[in-house]
Amino acid sequence: MNPKVSVIIPFYNCPYIEQALQSALSQSWQPYEIIVVDDGSTAHMDRIMPYLPKIHYLGKSNGGTASALNHGIKHSTGDYVVWLSSDDMFYRDKINNQVLFMEQNRLLITYTNFNFINGESQLTEMNAAAVFSNHLDYLRCFLQGNPINGCTVMFKRELFGAIGLFDEALPYTHDYDLWFRAILNGYPPIMLNQSLTAYRRHSGMGTLKHYDVIMAEATATNARYHGLLRGLITSMGG
Repeated sequence: MNPKVSVIIPFYNCPYIEQALQSALSQSWQPYEIIVVDDGSTAHMDRIMPYLPKIHYLGKSNGGTASALNHGIKHSTGDYVVWLSSDDMFYRDKINNQVLFMEQNRLLITYTNFNFINGESQLTEMNAAAVFSNHLDYLRCFLQGNPINGCTVMFKRELFGAIGLFDEALPYTHDYDLWFRAILNGYPPIMLNQSLTAYRRHSGMGTLKHYDVIMAEATATNARYHGLLRGLITSMGG
């Protein structure tokens, strides 16, 4: 029997939600469930209405992306969980290729390459992720910043039992924090070097609007784990 895959889409006043939903519904490996978590939106909810027969729509008070993801994960039942931002899109074979990669290699967490698109959904850059020649270089990168695009990640459900869910106290670096915890617990995210997600850069995106706050939070998150990760790298001969 094929593994079941849950797609979690945090949603907050996003005008691109229809494109995200259509990309999830058009997968060559059909999701077992698509869960949209409305994080207290006040706009664009009407765009979701036509999709209600095909999705699970969960509402909650506004608490940020980490809380929306956790809410969706807790209500999901799939063997695998993927996170799709409401302004991004999956390519047709995203789920298929990543599930097969994880099954074949018995992995608990993986990520992929991605392409950049703009506000009009036009391709602006291909294969935008950093690619590392060896595992030590990959680990060293985390000492400087976050090399993983969260919307390319797929989780085996057991991972959350092993390391916990996203830290809801971190509005912007909940993903960076989770990657650190995965690495330090022996489950480093492994890359499938295929661009399977279209990541949208647009004027309304949070990473542009809150850049300074995000960088400050990233510095604090890095500092929390820096010594532990440095010790791991040293123990591996790095």
